[in-house]
Amino acid sequence: MRKFLQDSEREIPASAPKEPSARARMVTERLRQQDARGEVSEGWRAGPTVQDGERRAARKRRRWALLGVPVVIVLAVVAMRPSLLPGDPFGAGGSEAASASPLPAETAAPTGAPASVDPEVPTVARPFAGSPALEWADGAAGIVLPKAAAVGSLSKAQVEQALQQTRKLLIDANLDPATLRGERPETALALIEPRQTDLLRLLNTALSKPDKDHDPLWLFSRFDPHELRLAGDVVKTRGRMTFKAGEQASVVVHADYTFVYPLAHTGQGSTEVARTIVRRVLDVELSDPAKYIVTPGKISLRKYDQEIGNSACDVYDGFLHPQFSTAEPTGTPPTGPTTDPYDRSGDIAADRDEGCGVVSRT
Repeated sequence: MRKFLQDSEREIPASAPKEPSARARMVTERLRQQDARGEVSEGWRAGPTVQDGERRAARKRRRWALLGVPVVIVLAVVAMRPSLLPGDPFGAGGSEAASASPLPAETAAPTGAPASVDPEVPTVARPFAGSPALEWADGAAGIVLPKAAAVGSLSKAQVEQALQQTRKLLIDANLDPATLRGERPETALALIEPRQTDLLRLLNTALSKPDKDHDPLWLFSRFDPHELRLAGDVVKTRGRMTFKAGEQASVVVHADYTFVYPLAHTGQGSTEVARTIVRRVLDVELSDPAKYIVTPGKISLRKYDQEIGNSACDVYDGFLHPQFSTAEPTGTPPTGPTTDPYDRSGDIAADRDEGCGVVSRT
């Protein structure tokens, strides 16, 4: 009780009304006299009127409205294109982040080469900078199979098997890490019909003793692991696969794919990146085992062709050798025409010069 009284006594001086000062009383008296003579508006007594308050509120609303319109526009633009903001406020990364949304799968031959892109220098962190392949699918995701259907005497399931086996062949021959570093592509070889003895003999010789007449690069993508390493863990892929009825109670699968390999030297501290582009066209056949003597689950390789961009000419050691801008050229100087390795609009020319050509970009 005593503490309460003491606290109350302390609070009274702070809260008690204070008598106006002499100056305040003089000002108030003068205003009252002027008001009696009609010289002062009523506002000095009553404070701001309702009308005054509404006018001020309206002015504030107009100011906020004028400010709000550009703010809304800016927010809408940034929402659609956050890259307009300086820096990387959302952690979206650079142009490599665009690869998260690859192009739709290729279902027909394009009408022309991909459009040119900014000539950026590739790095280990951004190995596809400055390349149309930036928007291509990653690895095996780019090998999309068409919907299977029965063909002639072959069922839908048999056609599906031919498509899947072709896909496995492409993956093991061009994307498998072991194959890329020069190891034997066992899965791809095991898919081929064992009755194709001449083909298998040629491939086995090419893998063990490569030379001009036995080149594993005709079917497999390989790099010398003592010389090169993949820059990152992604190979870009684009192409299409179709099928039709063959002449011998069979289905023929046509595959046309381009693979883009970013590479760096294996030396410590090596950061320069070069890209090699390989286009492969295969015709694979699966015959009706009820009408022909074939090995169940195996496919016959009827045709294979390739077009290679940025690799040393006339070097037959079984490996691809990309040219780096800071290194001396290797192999025979190119003598063929200049071509765009990303142009998939036409077929690989059957009568093309056997010599190497010049690529317009990598």
